Amino acid sequence: MNLSEELDKIFEEANRLIGSSVDEADLDKNKNEYLGKKGKLTSVLKNLASLSIEEKKTVGQKANDLSKSLEEIVSKTRENLKTKGFKEQSEKEWFDVLRPLGENEPGTLHPITKIQYEIEDIFTSMGFEIWDGPEVETDFNNFGALNFTDDHPARDMQDTFYLENGNLLRTHTSAIQVRALRKLKPPFKIIGPGRVFRYEEVDASHETSFYQIEGMVVGKDISAGNMLYTMEVLLSRVFEKEVKTRLRPGFFPFVEPAFELDINCQVCGGSGCSVCKHSGWLELMPCGLVHPNVFKLNGLDPKEWTGFAFGLGLDRLVMMKYGIHDIRYLHSGNLRFLKQF
Repeated sequence: MNLSEELDKIFEEANRLIGSSVDEADLDKNKNEYLGKKGKLTSVLKNLASLSIEEKKTVGQKANDLSKSLEEIVSKTRENLKTKGFKEQSEKEWFDVLRPLGENEPGTLHPITKIQYEIEDIFTSMGFEIWDGPEVETDFNNFGALNFTDDHPARDMQDTFYLENGNLLRTHTSAIQVRALRKLKPPFKIIGPGRVFRYEEVDASHETSFYQIEGMVVGKDISAGNMLYTMEVLLSRVFEKEVKTRLRPGFFPFVEPAFELDINCQVCGGSGCSVCKHSGWLELMPCGLVHPNVFKLNGLDPKEWTGFAFGLGLDRLVMMKYGIHDIRYLHSGNLRFLKQF
């Protein structure tokens, strides 16, 4: 067997052995066996001195080419072993890099979510249905169908977030009432909880994004007395005690007569604080009898049907129930604050 044939035989052996390496340590061992200073390929090249000049050039070039090929095989095998190792490790030792370190703690509901579920239970026990609606609304659903005039201040850019397509971020969940008026056949009782958006100057009792539950009752001979009784039942069950309230005349395009239902400030007990603007009272619930125009705009005859509507701010109700003096705490994401609930 001449040197060229011997080189071919060594290359075949090395290729087979290196390619079958089981790990990187085994790969390094096999590499040294053929490419090391005392390796088989090196040993063969020591016999070049016995060859003619032409044979030296031919065999020497062939040896260099085979050596480079084996180095490439070693590199490729090393990459394959690393990939295989990562795969095996990931199957055996799965780890979520986004998961917080330390002991797992059970999650809890946000206080606004808790009060929403509680109020939903109270209203469903009184025969109300729970309705939902989109946060992005049409101008008509948010304003037009609720008897807002075209020049009403609430439509101004400084009060409402408008989108480029003419829609808007709903300023109240009254739009859910509009959807119910068009879809349900009276009599009915519904509430619509959800998130609303307004361009507000943020302070202890105002946020640009907050939560409401608005409701509506439609039927025969519905009166303000029915409305007051419903509100009193709601508040007494939420606070688990009789709560001092007062009604003030108000103006809202979708109800007539319109009222502002205020609650005695539960944070300061009525003595005055930043939450109630030092008045001892907090505006909690606009309410009133459904305006005849709202019935007409949504396909119902106001001579046949009557009803009442109300809107309740969940954030403020949470503040009253738990004595929180700043609405911004509820949206801060501060876990030390939220864990109290």
